[in-house]
Amino acid sequence: MTRVLVSGGTGFVGRFIVEHLIARGYKVAVGGRMPPPAGFFSQPIPHVPLRLDPDADQIAAFDDIYYFVHAAFEHVEGKYRGGEGADPEGFRHANLDGSVRLFEEARAAGVRRCVFLSSRAVYGETPPPIVDETSPAMPDTLYGTVKLAGEDALKAMTGHGFATTSLRVTGVYGPAGPGRKHKWSMLFAEYLAGKTVPPRAGTEVHGDDVAQAVRLVLEAETAKVSGRVFNVSDVLTDNREILSLLQKATGCSHPLPPAAETAAFKGMSTDRLRALGWMPGGPERLAATIMEMVRDVRSQ
Repeated sequence: MTRVLVSGGTGFVGRFIVEHLIARGYKVAVGGRMPPPAGFFSQPIPHVPLRLDPDADQIAAFDDIYYFVHAAFEHVEGKYRGGEGADPEGFRHANLDGSVRLFEEARAAGVRRCVFLSSRAVYGETPPPIVDETSPAMPDTLYGTVKLAGEDALKAMTGHGFATTSLRVTGVYGPAGPGRKHKWSMLFAEYLAGKTVPPRAGTEVHGDDVAQAVRLVLEAETAKVSGRVFNVSDVLTDNREILSLLQKATGCSHPLPPAAETAAFKGMSTDRLRALGWMPGGPERLAATIMEMVRDVRSQ
């Protein structure tokens, strides 16, 4: 079994990556400030102390590690764009400088592959309406700027024996794990309480489909993935569609919000990732997941 270190493995997206990999026979360790709570994963997972600190010597964290998946990110809770809060320099220092230091130490320790979870925010909000990996990266937030700089720094380290890949991930949905609320918990609560919900559209991908993308780039031939970026996105949806699925699952009769305007919404081409065999769940998985979320709430 190959040993993988997942930084931020107790985070929302990181948990999906850990569970997906252990289900497929990988030996996984979770890197973070604190060990995972008891019962957080489906089986006990080793913890490796790790933090986003460019001044810390953490090379020992990579002992006996073959793959490094960097999913850790420090931000104001619940926010990525705007996640710097009132401390943009601290945000940059941790998430860019701290990440680069971990990349350098992983390479020095003999890690063979490194996968960085980047973001669709690197494209900004400018045309074209459909972006692929060759589209200009024009971030218009500090979050997107930091992610793009992290991609560039990692790519510059690519070389013989150290394969690097960045995944530009869109919004991620799915069950949040024991004791945590999913990303639409407030949206659901407001609708079920009869409050007015504004129209909003966005692209989404299930957390396990992100994890599938991570696994595929770990397993692909080096020449197909090293030094490259891949878009990770699945469905374009809006509050009306999401809440219509909730309405169907609960029988709630409150009016749905109007449909959001999606004609000009920027989509993401995932042809490059699909060429590696990636098959996300699409609208069917979105509907099934909302049903699962409703069952989880009812069972609590």
